[in-house]
Order: sequence, then C-alpha cells, then structure tokens
Amino acid sequence: MEPTEESSLDELSQKILHFETQHWKYAGAKEAAITEQLGIQPVHYYQLLNRLIDTDQALAFDPMLIKRLRDKRSSRKRI
Repeated sequence: MEPTEESSLDELSQKILHFETQHWKYAGAKEAAITEQLGIQPVHYYQLLNRLIDTDQALAFDPMLIKRLRDKRSSRKRI
C-alpha cells in the first residue's frame, strides 16, 4: 500500500495543523497553549507553521485550512 499525502506528514506537522483549527478568546492564550500542548516555543511553532503551509502534503491534509492560512499570511505581508 502506498502512503497517502496525508500520512506523509509527520506527527508534529499534523498536530500543528489540528492546533490551527482552534479559536482563541484571549490574547496570549494561543502562545501559552503552544508551549503547554505541543511542548515547543511559540517562535519555533510559527517558523514550522510557515514552512508547513507551503507544502503539498499540508494542502492535501486540509485544503481549506491551508488556503485560509496562506491568505492570512499574504494579507499580513501587504500591510
């Protein structure tokens, strides 16, 4: 059986994408949760996320999420 695009994402990448589907009510809550739930520093998380959303594997895993994150990143770059 050949691996699917989805399964080609490592566990941390999958956790990051699932994490991005959550909504945060308070400033700083997301950053605290990154450290608590994923065990990495927020700066490292955002570096990984930025690289991840440019991959075909991430796009295959959750196309709507990746397109939303790419659009969000593009709009920040224009400011």
